[in-house]
Amino acid sequence: MKTHTVVHTFLGASLAVSSLAIPGCGGASHYHDVNESYYLVASNNKVSYWQTAAAGLTKAAAQMDVKAAMVGSPTYDPKVEHEEFQRIIAKKPSGILVSVSDAGIIGPDIDAAIAQGIPVITMDSDAPASKRLLFIGTNNYDAGKMGGQTLVKLLNGKGTVVVFSIPEQENLQERLRGYKSVLETNPGVKIAEVIDMRGAAATAFDKTTDIVEKAKIKPDAFVCLESVSCAEVADVLERKSVTGKVIVAMDTDPRTLQFVQKGLISATIAQKPFTMAYYGMKILDDLVHHKLPTLTANFAQDSFSPIPTRVDTGATLIDKSNVDGFLKAQQDANAGH
Repeated sequence: MKTHTVVHTFLGASLAVSSLAIPGCGGASHYHDVNESYYLVASNNKVSYWQTAAAGLTKAAAQMDVKAAMVGSPTYDPKVEHEEFQRIIAKKPSGILVSVSDAGIIGPDIDAAIAQGIPVITMDSDAPASKRLLFIGTNNYDAGKMGGQTLVKLLNGKGTVVVFSIPEQENLQERLRGYKSVLETNPGVKIAEVIDMRGAAATAFDKTTDIVEKAKIKPDAFVCLESVSCAEVADVLERKSVTGKVIVAMDTDPRTLQFVQKGLISATIAQKPFTMAYYGMKILDDLVHHKLPTLTANFAQDSFSPIPTRVDTGATLIDKSNVDGFLKAQQDANAGH
């Protein structure tokens, strides 16, 4: 039985749509058809990261008076995400945003949608070999470099590291590549192991417990390339009264930020999932109302392309020195919505 999560937006705001970086954009929401529908397809979409993205999707949809939904897998499951993508294509939606859990599985789905005239934008995690129109999200290589530089500084240039990742995801591959680029010039810091946690927090908890209790050589640091592992790592270390470890996390899950406040997580790299979904929806909407002559052109190699290849939404390092300010700004923003 297929499992999917849906967050619906059917709001009647009639606000002006701001101009995008695509020529010809503008106009108010009166030009929208009542049957317009947009989807965000993601894997592991129960985590707070994706709920924040859903809020961005909802905000943009409300401003444009269109229907929007987040669908996909509540756990990390590329097969279910593939099935959901296929289900959405059959609905002939106006446009699709997708975070690609496994490019080998989801890439052909993207190509099938494009072939049917449905604009597709990747967000958060890319499928660069697919026919997707553009990618919107973090520059993940740069985010990895930011994490690597932080790691080296906190370890004073020497130590062993365990990394938690999901190897199939392109965005995490890029982050690891960024870390390794920094470590190449800092040979005193070495990656001892990369653990595939398959999107499951419990796996990170169990693996960390095994390392603390059974490993002969204890790592000096833990790095998490996705959003849920490092809160589990910090939880285990706190329970076991293990101190002096460096932890560099990813994203702003509430538990992660709590551990940053307590000093158990050294730093985390904050992305902007709200912005990815919000701005991604605006771009999709513009592509629907100001149609390109074709969706299958090689826009990446076209110097006169009307669309960019990538939109970098930015990343910020959060540590104990600025976490309280970050949380205050987050609360103020939520109150404003």
